[in-house]
Amino acid sequence: MASSSLILIVIAGISLLLFLIIRSKLHAFVALLLVSLLVGIAAGMPLKNVIESIQNGMGGTLGFVAVVVGLGAMFGQMLEASGGAERLAQTLMKKFGESKAQWALGITGFFVAIPVFFDVGFIILVPIVYGLAKKTGRSLLYYGIPLLAGLAVTHSFIPPTPGPIAVANLIGADLGWVILFGFIAGIPAMIVAGPLFGKYISQKIHASIPPYMEWKEYEDEKDLPSFSLIATIILIPLLLILMNTVSGVVLPEKSTLRSFFTFLGHPFVALTIATLLAFYFLGRKRGLSKQQVQDIATKALEPAGIIILVTGAGGVFKQILVDSGVGKVLADMMATSSLPPIVLAFIIAALVRISQGSATVAMVTSAGLMAPFIETLGLTGPILGLITIAIAAGATILSHVNDSGFWLVNRYFGLEVKDTLKSWTVMETIIAFVGFSVVFVISWFV
Repeated sequence: MASSSLILIVIAGISLLLFLIIRSKLHAFVALLLVSLLVGIAAGMPLKNVIESIQNGMGGTLGFVAVVVGLGAMFGQMLEASGGAERLAQTLMKKFGESKAQWALGITGFFVAIPVFFDVGFIILVPIVYGLAKKTGRSLLYYGIPLLAGLAVTHSFIPPTPGPIAVANLIGADLGWVILFGFIAGIPAMIVAGPLFGKYISQKIHASIPPYMEWKEYEDEKDLPSFSLIATIILIPLLLILMNTVSGVVLPEKSTLRSFFTFLGHPFVALTIATLLAFYFLGRKRGLSKQQVQDIATKALEPAGIIILVTGAGGVFKQILVDSGVGKVLADMMATSSLPPIVLAFIIAALVRISQGSATVAMVTSAGLMAPFIETLGLTGPILGLITIAIAAGATILSHVNDSGFWLVNRYFGLEVKDTLKSWTVMETIIAFVGFSVVFVISWFV
């Protein structure tokens, strides 16, 4: 089939995907599978091969993603159930003081979102925002935007959150590089979009606690796990994964020490260690029975299941592109572009994100489209970590009325739609551009 025809098939497939999600309200998992089927058939693949590609794409992706997202979800649920997120916030608030509560909330959100899903972290911590706003008379946005910025940055940029995990797996990026560049890009993004923008926008929009929201005053003396324990358990998997990456760079290939760090720093092992520590120190040591710990772990897999399936469907889409030959044609076309791969990745993710709203769908779709291009160029090492963050940044941009996060903020802060666009949407866009700018500059030297 002619290359122009194959490109038209991809364009038609992406358009159909967006139509199914936006207009037909079809779940992203089903929409991605259906579009993958139709693209494979339209590209002239034998029907038997289409089915095999779906199986291989799903299995190849979930073999990694399902384990990591599942372990991360259980780890996060244990942190939530034990009050670990509250402990982080409580300690940082005391450390920074009320005058710098913005910074404390931004940092809290940044670290809480590593193991805890974005919406859960926000709902757990929003009572602190309410309490501070009531006490000081300031707009909810003064404290809420920094918290949201911290949560949003980590949710998009730093594994083991599902988005960067999925992208890294689809394009073959090392998680150590993704974590490193996620922190380097995420910290300035959180600062600019959080405390700095929060201070500005709170002077323009005064948001008060909505009358329909029931909330309890933040209990400062609750029986919570220690700050050092929570910080240690959160940092252990990140440090182990980073040690794996560093040892691969500085130690000889056949070194026993390198093999040890490679094993210990694999996400499977690192997250298993962190999850077991959470079960023991945040569960059993704090008086929970084995059955209660098991119930918490089981509950965690309910929201994780949806994310895992959507990510798997993204793997199917990628595999169809590769096996049908469409991916190679697409890669050849991208190779003629004057834009660097990192810029293309950002633009593709941004377009999908703006069109259909879901950051996860934007990430997996963009990674699927970029994977054949990356393979054609033979890109490896740190640059793949930068491309992962570029995709994550693009998938964060311009959250508006087709994104569930938009309405979560709208409801909890009692904002009008126009004010949600001026605050939350602008905040997300600042994160996207600051994060992308940082990795784009780093790409000049990598």
